[in-house]
Amino acid sequence: MLSKIIRKIAIRRTYHENIRTSFLYFAARKLHNSQTLQQTAQNESSTIHASSIQRGNYSQLTSDHIHFFESILDKQRVLTDPSDVEPYNVDWLKLAQGQSKIVLKPKTTEEVSAILKYCNDETLAVCPQGGNTGVVGGSVPVFDEIVISTSLMNQILSFDELSGVVMCQAGCILETLENYLSDHGFQMPLDLGAKGSCQIGGNVSTNAGGIRLLRYGSLQGNVLGVEAVKANGEVIDCLSSLKKDNTGYHLKHLFIGSEGTLGIVTKVALQCPPISKAINVAFLGLKSFEEVLKTSINARKKLGEILSSCEMMDHATLDAVTSNLKLQNPIGEYPFYMLLETSGSNREHDQDKLNFFLQSSLVSGEIEDGVMASEPSKIKAIWEIRERAPEAFKADGWYIVYDISVPLKHFYEIVPIMSKCLAGTSVKRCTGMGHLGDGNLHLNVSGKEIDPNLPNIIEPILYEWTSLLKGSISAEHGIGIHKTKYLHYSKSNSSIQLMHNIKQLLDPKGILNPYKIFHN
Repeated sequence: MLSKIIRKIAIRRTYHENIRTSFLYFAARKLHNSQTLQQTAQNESSTIHASSIQRGNYSQLTSDHIHFFESILDKQRVLTDPSDVEPYNVDWLKLAQGQSKIVLKPKTTEEVSAILKYCNDETLAVCPQGGNTGVVGGSVPVFDEIVISTSLMNQILSFDELSGVVMCQAGCILETLENYLSDHGFQMPLDLGAKGSCQIGGNVSTNAGGIRLLRYGSLQGNVLGVEAVKANGEVIDCLSSLKKDNTGYHLKHLFIGSEGTLGIVTKVALQCPPISKAINVAFLGLKSFEEVLKTSINARKKLGEILSSCEMMDHATLDAVTSNLKLQNPIGEYPFYMLLETSGSNREHDQDKLNFFLQSSLVSGEIEDGVMASEPSKIKAIWEIRERAPEAFKADGWYIVYDISVPLKHFYEIVPIMSKCLAGTSVKRCTGMGHLGDGNLHLNVSGKEIDPNLPNIIEPILYEWTSLLKGSISAEHGIGIHKTKYLHYSKSNSSIQLMHNIKQLLDPKGILNPYKIFHN
């Protein structure tokens, strides 16, 4: 087994030296040979598909069930035609496929409550679904669970300009909220490449990260309150708009990041910051990852409070964007690139500060080239290079993304290691990019035709390496179904048991998003 071999290697050397040496040794000696890769895949099955788990003891959908749903929702919001249901059965990466026969589209909390109470009484499993932009299979059915789509729960309920708090239903599109707040001089604390289709309820349920975390903190820190519906239909009202409320348990956190396994989020209250009056971006070229780290440290020191984003990508990532999407590289060809954004209130001050940082970094040799933009159209063009990278990888034919958090000094190490491991396979690109400001690396693997064994090659090594570094196997995308087998790499046995206990307490029949997070 890979994990046993790696652990044996790990105890032979000091901890920090082993992290780099043992994996490079293993990759070169064991995984470079394609025959070994195939044998490894057979021995270390890691991908969880419906065929590898058993359907739970849930009821089958009947015509009586459908008639009940049509009695509380109009027939237009009860989808049963296979062609209508199919888009809800597959994720956007085409890696997860369900078998649901029905999609329900409630508009109110009361309708969600009635649906869940009935499903709980009838022991019908359900799969909550927002914008379905996830990458770990958490938002699609595994078997024939009833899909509850929040897409019609899209009302903005209120906005308080004094406090900057917006209240809305869970189905509000992130970009719609951003546009609404912009008209009032505010912005969302969260920004994602999928903002045009992802829903805030799904963002909260997965505790999504994004490119603004460096400046505004994690999403859970900006969620002031939630309303959620338990499996039995009971509505839990934690929809506070207060920044400070120290009255016992913070129950809202049960639903933030729980991926719909403890309750369906129906409303959200968010703290939103004012729009920055001065926004600038810089796109930089660097010769090594060591220089990337130096530049990151100096950016924090010299740009201070105006630094709002610090992103990086390697040359292979940029090549995918420029070749597949025909976006223009604004500077020359370099091994690494960084995208820095500043957000402040004084345009002249911020531009001078960023200019000084860029000039001093060029003189010191930390960066090789760079371009700065302050015009909205140019800022958008530069950000597209980063935000549309997933689209570029998918254009190769197939695309898998792995989302981990590791200490910054080890941030990029796994990319060349994994490239060696995947030599001789169908992989076209193995690249690294991510949120350097918070240690979140996205390992991207793409190619023309997918090999079903690839996850079996990648995941044992990637997650073992992450565990040795005391990192997280999921930085911002959740566990879903794809990572359930590896939850123990980031959570202790006692923590996992407590999670099971909470699940049993809130959802004793296990009808809410079954097969997700936990490996049954």
